[in-house]
Amino acid sequence: MAQTKKLLLLPGDGIGPEIMRETRRLIEWLEKNRPIAFTVEEDLIGGASFDVHGTPLRDEAVAKGAAADAILMGAVGGPKWDSLPFAQRPERGLLKIRKDLDLFANLRPALCFAALADASSLKRELVEGLDIMIVRELTGGLYFGEPRGIETLPDGQRRGLNTQPYTTEEVRRVARVAFDLARARKGKLHSADKSNVLESHVVWREEVTWLRDHEYKDVELQHILADNCAMQLIRNPQQFDVLLADNLYGDILSDQAAMLTGSLGMLPSSSLGAADENGKRPALYEPVHGSAPDIAGKNVANPLAMILSFTMALKYSLGLPEEGALIEKAVQNVLAKGLRTGDIMQQGSTRVTTASMGDAIINELDGLSR
Repeated sequence: MAQTKKLLLLPGDGIGPEIMRETRRLIEWLEKNRPIAFTVEEDLIGGASFDVHGTPLRDEAVAKGAAADAILMGAVGGPKWDSLPFAQRPERGLLKIRKDLDLFANLRPALCFAALADASSLKRELVEGLDIMIVRELTGGLYFGEPRGIETLPDGQRRGLNTQPYTTEEVRRVARVAFDLARARKGKLHSADKSNVLESHVVWREEVTWLRDHEYKDVELQHILADNCAMQLIRNPQQFDVLLADNLYGDILSDQAAMLTGSLGMLPSSSLGAADENGKRPALYEPVHGSAPDIAGKNVANPLAMILSFTMALKYSLGLPEEGALIEKAVQNVLAKGLRTGDIMQQGSTRVTTASMGDAIINELDGLSR
């Protein structure tokens, strides 16, 4: 009997609908070739939602996401909506779904496929085989702390204010995600902070240490200052396996690590909430790259980050790790054959369209399944 999994698709703006279309083809392939069934709903987010509903994300869409086993999102934003008030801009839709579903743990793998090692700005020997998992706290810290705002002082100067708070539970719950991943991988966790200058990061470091001492004695923990971590990612990235950071530094370090692999167009991510009594977590999967409005609708976008985000969903939310690994193998084989979209084009490779890349992956899956 087929397993039934419930998905919510949020294609979004720009190239989002194009890359989601190729991912949907893989969902259909799995239904046809594996004892799996998907119940798939689709809704609007970002500018696409604002154009129809006057808001970047409706509460109804959030409710659909809460009921799903996983949410797949394309991208949000574009110059069309830049003049909107801050609260109505497309990006607020993404922040809303993260906050409303309490998606506190952002997983950003920085994985370098062998065929793309020369696309990195670093030497091949530094990045070939690179496999780092960055865990970023996503719903607290500087991006959400209160008080915040812009005020005019009595002397006429303007002052911008943001606050970075972290509580014991906020730190421990995201650290547990990182420790669990480290335990399942190489048993090694780096935690990046600025505890030398920030009181909130003194709390961060002490709570991460408490958790290791009380629940994860089998995992090696190394604390590292965030600025040194940025340097070490360039100097010797292979020393890292799982890397934990707060909202601000996780944002910066994950983008830095992403470029070690050669292209943002290749990198997936997931955002996870707390598990319920049945072990089900709210979860959102999305590519790291943006909406790329300059190439939207031209059939040239790279769908691989969206497809690899789907493989993360298969592993972490849908209980289908073998199917996730199969699609990853298909992606690896396609790249090894030299097929490239424009963003990862290299000398001697063959340029393909968005749809053609999808065709190639489907063909590989057919071959791997014979």
